[in-house]
Amino acid sequence: MLPASIQITGEMLSAAEVQDICESLKEDGVRLLSVRGCQLSDRDFGRVCRSVAESRSLAQLNLNLGVVSSIGRTRHLADALKTNRSLQTLFLHGSPLLDAGLVTLNPALSTHPSLVCLDLGDCMLGDEALGLICGMLPPDGAKSGLRELTLSANPGISSKGWARLSIAVAHSSQLRVLNLDYNPLGDQIAGMLAVAVASSRTLEVLDLEGTGLTNQSAQVFLDMVENYPTSLRVLVLAENDISPELQQQICDLLSEGEDDDDREALPLVPDPASITAFQQIRDKYHPIRDKYHPIRDKYQLPAWLPHSSKG
Repeated sequence: MLPASIQITGEMLSAAEVQDICESLKEDGVRLLSVRGCQLSDRDFGRVCRSVAESRSLAQLNLNLGVVSSIGRTRHLADALKTNRSLQTLFLHGSPLLDAGLVTLNPALSTHPSLVCLDLGDCMLGDEALGLICGMLPPDGAKSGLRELTLSANPGISSKGWARLSIAVAHSSQLRVLNLDYNPLGDQIAGMLAVAVASSRTLEVLDLEGTGLTNQSAQVFLDMVENYPTSLRVLVLAENDISPELQQQICDLLSEGEDDDDREALPLVPDPASITAFQQIRDKYHPIRDKYHPIRDKYQLPAWLPHSSKG
């Protein structure tokens, strides 16, 4: 029997439902577990975490929207991650972790052998937490690191913290997707990020939606994509004070680069079952409209699963 997915949103989980989830995890019958926005007792959360620790099939865990609501639950999750070896994608968007929570999680996150996608959007993080996250983006020649990182809506991070992240991104040998939407970055930090993007050989997607940018930032990015080789394929600049003309120019240039790469590259045929079952899902932050977007596949990127994983 192939591992299945369990996806429950915004419900109160009974002890019986939690028991079913735990048994499926222990029997290696779950590949994707999402209890986004669900309510369950601290005792039941601990039971789920212990079962996550034992699972050898779980690849994606979605605890978005306040499921990890206390430092006690953070410790349970950290203990599970220290033992688990299969998890590749972890979503904690909208969890009140604070810096203390990430300090608790960091030893498990930074040493996990399979984790490549991490969503820490709207987790009330500051500079201390961001310094630890930079350690998950090791430089060329070091250990493997994250391929997708989401840090949306963490306004407690200072310009010094973002500068540190820019340096880490410039030297990361793995990172492909970086979501920084709805942080008050401004043009100065965007300039640092442009330098990081120009230096990176792997970054393909950068989301700067709603980050307080102006035409000044857009002009810097335009100059970069027009005159320098870059791996970047998607740059999101919506909800900024940037003219539509500049945004379109950047988009057109990035599309031209993508077309050139498509002509040069050999065709790749991904496993349809893997793409369908394990699309990357993250909660998009919107401070004016609904705070969280409905679950959707933002970029239609396949999940980071090894080629040997089927079904």
